[in-house]
Amino acid sequence: MVEIALGTALAAIGAGVAIGFAGLGSGLGQGMAAAGSVGAVAEDNDMFARGIIFSALPETQAIYGFLIAILLLVFSGLLGGGSGLSTEAGIVAIGVGASIGFAGLGSGMGQGIAASSSVGAIVEDNDMFARGIIFSALPETQAIYGFLIAILLMVFGGILG
Repeated sequence: MVEIALGTALAAIGAGVAIGFAGLGSGLGQGMAAAGSVGAVAEDNDMFARGIIFSALPETQAIYGFLIAILLLVFSGLLGGGSGLSTEAGIVAIGVGASIGFAGLGSGMGQGIAASSSVGAIVEDNDMFARGIIFSALPETQAIYGFLIAILLMVFGGILG
């Protein structure tokens, strides 16, 4: 049996939190946006392409969580390349996962709500497309903040570098 250091095991938890919560927010957001898009397409068949665009917007939160999870797994030694983490670095890794996971959860859901509403607005007024994209992109900033904090925690917490 392979023995894994406590810090490395904690990094695995951090990776799971990162992709688990960010993916949950992304999936819920995409579901909300797609639900609004289906209604829009039922009213106007020309809304299909625009509905796909709005439905895809909340995907980025899952991508951020996935990237952080992969970095944690690689630099903790679980996917090779790393030599294992100290307990302290493992605790930092949980914070890393939480920062992008929870930021991605809220951001993805918020983006899905804004995207769903935007699709409905475009059915009423075709000129709302660009404004709908802007409103739908605004909740993305919270995920970007979580992603940046995750990177900073990894760099200054002894995981990267």
